[in-house]
Amino acid sequence: MTKLMISVIGASKATPREFRLAEQTGKAIADADCVLVCGGLSGVMEGAAKGSTEAGGFSVGILPQSDKSQANPHLSIALPTGLGHMRNYLVASAADGVIAIGGAAGTLSEIGMALTLGRPLVLLESLDVDATGLNGAGTFRAAAPNEAVKLLLGILRKK
Repeated sequence: MTKLMISVIGASKATPREFRLAEQTGKAIADADCVLVCGGLSGVMEGAAKGSTEAGGFSVGILPQSDKSQANPHLSIALPTGLGHMRNYLVASAADGVIAIGGAAGTLSEIGMALTLGRPLVLLESLDVDATGLNGAGTFRAAAPNEAVKLLLGILRKK
C-alpha cells in the first residue's frame, strides 16, 4: 500500500508564527507516516519540509523553476517543473488531502484547485473562504497542527 500524501500550502513569505505552524504540521505528517508535498521554496513550504525531515519523514517539493537551485534545503526530493505558478495544480493534485497555513494569492489558487479536484482541505490560520461559500464543500478548520493532520487523516480514512 502506498503512503498517504499530504500537501501543505501557504505563503513563501511566512510570518514567524506561520513558519512554526508549518514546521509542527510537517512533523505531525511525518509522525503519521505520510509523505509531505509542498511547493519546495521558502516560508510555509520550508517550515513544513523542515519539520518533516527533522522528524524522519519524507518531503517532496514541486518547484516552479526548471532547476533545483532555489529549492529549500529540507526536501527529500526536489522536482523542478519550469511551470511557474502553474505548478500549483501539481501541488494540489499530487496529494490525497491539503492543509493550508496562512497564504496569499498563490495559496488561494491551490485552495481552489484542491476543492475542484475533490481533495479535502483543512485551513489552519489560513485564508477566510467563508465569503466564497466554499466552507462545507470539503473545507474544514483546525486550531493546531496536530489537530489539522488528525482531522485530515480521519477524513481520508473514511473514503
